Amino acid sequence: MNANTAWNLVDEYITERLIPQDPILEQVLEANREADLPPIDVAPNQGKLLQLIARMTNAKRILEIGTLGGYSTIWMGRALPAEGRLITLELEPKHAEVAQANVDLAGLTHRVEIRSGNALEQLAKLEQEGTESFDLIFIDADKPSNPAYLQWALRFSHPGTVIIGDNVVREGEVVSRHSTDPRVQGVRAFYDLLAKEPRISATAIQTVGGKGYDGFMIGIVNG
Repeated sequence: MNANTAWNLVDEYITERLIPQDPILEQVLEANREADLPPIDVAPNQGKLLQLIARMTNAKRILEIGTLGGYSTIWMGRALPAEGRLITLELEPKHAEVAQANVDLAGLTHRVEIRSGNALEQLAKLEQEGTESFDLIFIDADKPSNPAYLQWALRFSHPGTVIIGDNVVREGEVVSRHSTDPRVQGVRAFYDLLAKEPRISATAIQTVGGKGYDGFMIGIVNG
């Protein structure tokens, strides 16, 4: 059995055993396919990991940078208490429209706010509005902007805020210092910033599965 086959089979095994079948989430993924959104949603076991982290931290306010069709949004939004709030930022209007329909389908309309437009501009607007800090921040958008997203995440944090970054291994290409891929260089700059930033204590783990070979960065803002 080759590695890719094993990764897929293990992901399927974990999902079958630990993640109950969910008609709503299945409809969300189908809606994303019908809308021709890129198939880059987190895997079900990764979505549940995000939900568990939100629950472990008793998150009441979540910021997501990169919505796509709202699959990860729904996983995290379901962890919020009734008065909780999730703000998610999406560049593409079409993606935001699909995500809104999916969020409505999941019954999270009053907990989730989708903001469409350039994420850096939306983050600046949030600051101008005097938005409150967040308990959990998930960064999963264009990788060249990762360092800027991290800086904004820190500005919207408080001691104990958890910051998660997706796709931080890039099939191992993250170690290629001479890579011409701007996504790889964005992730490398992200690591460089984390390495010298005293406000956050972080690590990263490599992941394999149905989504291939990649990884998560997980950090907590220091007191």
